[in-house]
Amino acid sequence: GNLSFTSINLVRLGIKHGILTNETPDFEGFYEELEHLMELVKFQLIERYKVQCSKSVSNFKFLLGQGVWMDSKSLKPKDNLHKVLKHGSLAFGFIGLAECLKALTGKHHGESAESQKIGLEIVGFMRDLADRYTEEEQLNFSLIATPAEGLSGRFVAIDRSIFGSIPEVTDRHYYTNSF
Repeated sequence: GNLSFTSINLVRLGIKHGILTNETPDFEGFYEELEHLMELVKFQLIERYKVQCSKSVSNFKFLLGQGVWMDSKSLKPKDNLHKVLKHGSLAFGFIGLAECLKALTGKHHGESAESQKIGLEIVGFMRDLADRYTEEEQLNFSLIATPAEGLSGRFVAIDRSIFGSIPEVTDRHYYTNSF
């Protein structure tokens, strides 16, 4: 199962590095900041993972006590949970790809083939980093298009308070979640 996830607000990066703030999109700055955020999230996910591993079987009575998770049948009450939890995933989530593209280029993926290509490149960049972290850390990092509807509304409210109402970007009640 998915042990933990943290979502990245792509829209804020699009606003900071796109045509709303610059004459032309600053893709280099966008990807540098995105990689920095992914590094921060990676360390945060690993920290959460360590906290989860420090728990005991009694904290997860059904999942571990009933042998639902791989390698959990052989656990003793005081065992470290790493040998079981290592099979779970630690996920990077993202929200607002459409609005990010709108802020970066002026068009979202449904309005322009070029924006569609850029959107796929952004998701591919994030996926490649998650794969690299999986190899480096020997843990299962994944990438998800965050389905959290409450968070998509929270992010837009925060960004509107910082950047104001930006047509077709922050002038809504929510950012596009999932895909």
